[in-house]
Amino acid sequence: MLEHIAAERSPGRKLLFAILIGALLAIPLFTIYLLVYDRQSQSETARSSIADGWGGPQTVAGPVLIIPYAEKIDETVTENGKKVVRTNTVWRELTVAPTMADIKSALKPERRHRSIYDAVVYEARNTGTARFALPADLQRFGVTADQLALNRAELRFGLRDARGLFGPPPSVTVDGRRLPLQPGKGLPETNGSGFFTWLDAAALRERPIAVSFDYAFRGNGWLALRPQAGDTRWTVNSKWPHPSFTGGFLPTRHEIKDDGFTAVWRVGNLALGSTLINGEQRVKPDAASAENPYGLGGAAVKEVAGDYEARVDLVTPVDLYSQVNRSVKYGFLFIGFTFIAFLMFDVIGGVRVSAVEYLLVGAGLVLFFVMLLAFAEVVGFSPAYVLAAGAIIGLLTAYSSAVLGSWRRGAYIAGLLIALYGVLYILLSLEAYSLVIGSLLLFAALAAVMYLTRGLDWGGIRIAPAKD
Repeated sequence: MLEHIAAERSPGRKLLFAILIGALLAIPLFTIYLLVYDRQSQSETARSSIADGWGGPQTVAGPVLIIPYAEKIDETVTENGKKVVRTNTVWRELTVAPTMADIKSALKPERRHRSIYDAVVYEARNTGTARFALPADLQRFGVTADQLALNRAELRFGLRDARGLFGPPPSVTVDGRRLPLQPGKGLPETNGSGFFTWLDAAALRERPIAVSFDYAFRGNGWLALRPQAGDTRWTVNSKWPHPSFTGGFLPTRHEIKDDGFTAVWRVGNLALGSTLINGEQRVKPDAASAENPYGLGGAAVKEVAGDYEARVDLVTPVDLYSQVNRSVKYGFLFIGFTFIAFLMFDVIGGVRVSAVEYLLVGAGLVLFFVMLLAFAEVVGFSPAYVLAAGAIIGLLTAYSSAVLGSWRRGAYIAGLLIALYGVLYILLSLEAYSLVIGSLLLFAALAAVMYLTRGLDWGGIRIAPAKD
């Protein structure tokens, strides 16, 4: 009977019991992980609703010149049993990209709040100049100057979400003459969204024409440019201090300060892999563009920048949900270290710790992550971390002192928890070195347990060596 009791209370059984309780705590940890994911999804939905009506993530393209041209096509048909050749005239479109485009975008960011959520929106002013010219070897593209209906030309501008246009009407001038604008007829790069103007481009037969433009629009998340000119220069400046440059073209130079940033892109059509002249048949917008004329695809952070665009994202430097999510992944580290401390007091200090006490301590450690998420949504991650950690450390210190029968032993648990929460905060801040620091901690913990238990009889049945 005594041997059975000794076996039940052996250090090895106590270790296995602590491991079993720790494994059971994986269930609430996984539930918290799902809770963080759900709250993050709600946050993204709320941010989209905040920006709804303001203007979606914006892509600008153009200007490009569209010139109709007539092409004669011979068609063989059968009439009265005889083959007859008929000549039909088909109107096609010649797309002429500018030889040079100098575009400047000034972004004015703003945080908009709703309840505990906020979103970054902006007002942008796009100004610039472009120069158009017909190449001397136009016939190489299968078109002659005589085929061009220059008096029916159109100058098109693409804007991904034209609902964002606001303020004074856009201004477009050609050779110093301001032209009236019309809605629609954007560019394929912006799903057909944008605006255009008719013009008589007869001057192109003799010389290049100069275009200048000025328009303001609203957007959120990011701003992208689809360069098309022979030489595109894009300058973006903003007071937002946390830009992220993505896409197939990165800035040739940029400067980021605490009060904002300035970035300059320089892209040529050789890098784009396209010519300045493109002849194609007039086509209707596809069904997808008709159903979604603004090209809205949900939250900006969900869409990857294209290979042939330059893009700047106005990012929020600290994503509290990703930080909480990462902290939950270290939950087992907290549970493991704390349970090891209780186990050492149990098997070495002689203080018996029951399964219920292990479970309650583990519940307190798991509750930390729920409190961290709840507080972070209201006051931010760092203050929430201090509040949640302070509350749990105080609770577990008081409980451990009662369970272990000594405030001194409770102070050891408090010191351990303070060190753990401090190290976790460092791990979350130094993402690149988190694996190194975590592995060193585990090594130190294993070495300490090996040293403290080097003479321990884990099975409780070791026979003492006989004395001579």
